[in-house]
Amino acid sequence: MADTKIYRASTTAPVNIAVIKYWGKRDPTLNLPTNSSLSVTLSQADLRTHTTASCSSTYHGQPDTLLLNSQPSNIDTPRTQACLRALRALRAALEATSPSLPPLSTYALRLVSTNNFPTAAGLASSAAGFAALVRAIADLYALPADATELSRVARQGSGSACRSLFGGYVAWRMGVRSDGGDSVAEQVAPAAHWPGMRALILVISAEKKGVSSTTGMQATVATSALFRTRAAEVVPERMEAMERAIRHRDFEAFARLTMRESNGFHATCLDTDPPIFYLSDVSRAAVRVVEGINGAVGRVVAAYTFDAGPNAVIYHLDENEGRVAGVLRAALGHVHGWKGDSTATAADQMKILDGLDQSAVQLLKDGVGSVISTRVGEGPISVTDHLIDENGDPAA
Repeated sequence: MADTKIYRASTTAPVNIAVIKYWGKRDPTLNLPTNSSLSVTLSQADLRTHTTASCSSTYHGQPDTLLLNSQPSNIDTPRTQACLRALRALRAALEATSPSLPPLSTYALRLVSTNNFPTAAGLASSAAGFAALVRAIADLYALPADATELSRVARQGSGSACRSLFGGYVAWRMGVRSDGGDSVAEQVAPAAHWPGMRALILVISAEKKGVSSTTGMQATVATSALFRTRAAEVVPERMEAMERAIRHRDFEAFARLTMRESNGFHATCLDTDPPIFYLSDVSRAAVRVVEGINGAVGRVVAAYTFDAGPNAVIYHLDENEGRVAGVLRAALGHVHGWKGDSTATAADQMKILDGLDQSAVQLLKDGVGSVISTRVGEGPISVTDHLIDENGDPAA
């Protein structure tokens, strides 16, 4: 009897926000980076991609398809195809050793994916998206590969996606091999090692960025003099220092490195010809406000970072929630996204707020559209909530 089963597997995968940035490729085809990087995985309760992968002999003669946020998406891009080829090859190898296995590697794939956050707006949507795609297909194919092995595949789709295959604090080792075999992600520390780490995201723009990360990287590598020093000298030193800060749960060291690294990354973007402007006036206002909070408290309790987009990510610890998120909520209480009921602002929070650069505060009031309050979280999670129904159609 013909096998007409609709095979399905579903996964949710997290966003990660780098504190040591990935910027520049030594091999664009394999997505091999010019420097190592390190990120914090954020909680999927707030930021996640949910993907269902499905295949069946009944899809015979049909192409692979992807539905992203209810809209058809091009699956024929070189990066997506590289991931699909690699995953099919791994499944085919299993089938070759166990002929009784159904030949899933030969079936067309139907993929349905949704984000609960804006796509391509500097919130690491491609990282979560490719991590979810790779993990879901790996589960569909029952691959025995672990997260590090799968990070080689996810990296080919989106470099930073390899870091979203782990929770907690994650390093992407650049590697030296020309085939990319040693360019993999690994966990520096689980979320439970430093569970008090929180992230407050100020969503300044949910629009697709004007210069994509891939285009920006290629231009920076080709034209920036700062980039060469950054990749060869600055980042290796910062990687060591950041891993040490995480191991010792040293927030001040973590914060200072995070801010300097963000500034250095955007300096290389400005040093690119033509210059790349990912930050806006509102982004720069967020920098001034964070610096003002740290100055008012008398020590470093908050750290800003910006990926390739204008949205600010502000790291702080649970113990300083009132001094950081509380002060920002006092200024931005009108915007969507705050958790819990609004409470009266404590006198010390108002004192900090009143002492800040009021022009910067006003820019935030006018320019921040929403906030996302989250914390360090776990890696991909297999789920039974399928986005494709038992007939192989998108779930209603």
